Amino acid sequence: MYGVIFLSELIYDRAAAVAYARRWALDRNPAYYDFEQIGGDCTNFVSQCLFAGAGVMNYTRDFGWYYRSLSDRAAAWSGVEYLYRFLISNKTAGPAARVVSQGKAQRGDVVQLGREDGTFYHTLLLTETFPQILVCGHSYDVSDRPLATYSASRVRFLQIKTVYVK
Repeated sequence: MYGVIFLSELIYDRAAAVAYARRWALDRNPAYYDFEQIGGDCTNFVSQCLFAGAGVMNYTRDFGWYYRSLSDRAAAWSGVEYLYRFLISNKTAGPAARVVSQGKAQRGDVVQLGREDGTFYHTLLLTETFPQILVCGHSYDVSDRPLATYSASRVRFLQIKTVYVK
């Protein structure tokens, strides 16, 4: 049939995302630009972790989630709110997520910290759920830091539900 796009889904490899997070939490993968000096590296780092678990990028101009270089990447790759919007609305290629409660969050999911006014400013990868939630992240480089040690007015958990492949 002409004009019909068939999608398939992959299982998100949570173990691969967590392994990547733990490997690079206190270091930088030279394959990616370090955004530390231009606004922070947190969402770039989590996008790398998600890619390690998903293996699929979304090259849709303006609304996708991909990284080729500093000058050729989607806003969702390195921007907190852009990543959220991409993950929640994605239905074509790459990881897709839903907001869940802390109790439903799993290893390999995304955690975002926010202010009282509703703006979110930091992205982390959840690496452990029991006996406490641990996260890895950049900007303030942390490896398996207890989420409870952060003081954020809001916390949202984005559970990766599937990975779409065109």
